[in-house]
Amino acid sequence: MTVAIVGTVRPESAATEKSTPASVTLREAAPVWARIASLSFGGPAGQIAVMHRILVEERRWISENRFLHALNFCTLLPGPEAQQLATYVGWLMHGTRGGLVAGGLFVLPGVVAIMALSWVYALYGNVGLVAGLFFGLKAAVLAIVAQAVLRIGRRALKSQAMVALAAASFVAIFFLDVPFPLIVLTAGAIGYAGGKAGLPQFRIGGGHGASGKADAGPYLLGDDELLREHASLGHTLRVLAVWAALWLLPVAVVLAIVGPDDVFAQVAVFFSKMAMVTFGGAYAVLAYVAQQAVEHYGWLRPGEMLDGLGMAETTPGPLIMVTQFVGFMAAFRNPGALPPLLAGTLAGLLTTWVTFAPCFLWIFVGAPYVERLRGNRALAGALSAITAAVVGVILNLAVWFALHTVFAEVHPVAAGPFRFDVPVLASLNPWALALSLAALVAVFRFRVGLIPTLAACSAAGILLHLTGVVA
Repeated sequence: MTVAIVGTVRPESAATEKSTPASVTLREAAPVWARIASLSFGGPAGQIAVMHRILVEERRWISENRFLHALNFCTLLPGPEAQQLATYVGWLMHGTRGGLVAGGLFVLPGVVAIMALSWVYALYGNVGLVAGLFFGLKAAVLAIVAQAVLRIGRRALKSQAMVALAAASFVAIFFLDVPFPLIVLTAGAIGYAGGKAGLPQFRIGGGHGASGKADAGPYLLGDDELLREHASLGHTLRVLAVWAALWLLPVAVVLAIVGPDDVFAQVAVFFSKMAMVTFGGAYAVLAYVAQQAVEHYGWLRPGEMLDGLGMAETTPGPLIMVTQFVGFMAAFRNPGALPPLLAGTLAGLLTTWVTFAPCFLWIFVGAPYVERLRGNRALAGALSAITAAVVGVILNLAVWFALHTVFAEVHPVAAGPFRFDVPVLASLNPWALALSLAALVAVFRFRVGLIPTLAACSAAGILLHLTGVVA
């Protein structure tokens, strides 16, 4: 469906020194989306900041309020919010084709980069300098996840109610092992009720990476522009049928060919389920993936999950691309009759397909309806509460990574309803602790950027290996 934008008449008093941007074709927009994809380092907060700078401030394709409305909807969805935000804005500008171009280009660099690094890791990951490289990356990743907790927390926790939701979310997932989807649904219900009641604690306080400046329009997609074509039930059902088939038919084919116990079937089914239940962006998703891939399926060891996240942090594209590494390693180690590298490659691509195909489904089905709900207080309250709960989930991820980075062993503890891991103090790795603390100081005290921190920690890990300090 091609969506046209109808401009409304702006009063003279609203005029600014800036002129309204000229109409943009999909061919003209594609290089801009490619540029955004090539700069999409540093996790969802950094990626959304890049999109905000280019789309709102530089190009003035979409207004601040429209951008935040789209972002808040994408935060509510399962899957990577930055990729879905790109798809949403592309859809707003050029319909389904625009969404495919924007969302597809956002993923493509990460697919290529993670696949290449997975090959290197599978062949050389436990040998020589590569082991030292990933030893250093783990320390940097820990600092980056901790930074994400604070960065998102500053934007989301604007009231005591939001702080309480974040704290309750952390306790529920870390100590009580409450399923993440239940946490999100509960927070959303609380926020919906609070927003509908008009409570100020549940108002949206801004999005990741938004500038917070006054509107400096005019914009190509301003606050008053309306979609000419509105979604009908028939159109919605057709879109749902097409994208559900694109997503699930490959899964059905794999199950029919190899059976449910094969690693390809496990990968297809697990990551398809993940696409439906993992809300709150990449950092929240990774807590769930890490626990399942390491503890349930045994595809990876805890340190290897951190290695994969280090790959995703150092390459452009969504952090959720780490799932491609997980799928690759799962089949590489259980290739069946296939050559290990071929099995890993096919499983990695299958993982990427079932991870991202649903993202397009959610946007193309839901966005037309969400556009009608701009300004809805109850929806805004639900989005605000879910974002607060996600802060607690990301804190859980940071603690999980810290335990498995600094300590070689953890011990499970059960006391009544509480289930959690405690570190075995004798297994403390002093070099991992020192490097992690150095990364935290660099990020928080000296405001060192993502890439320099990753590069310095990687170099330190290699040096420690060369000197024989770490194996």
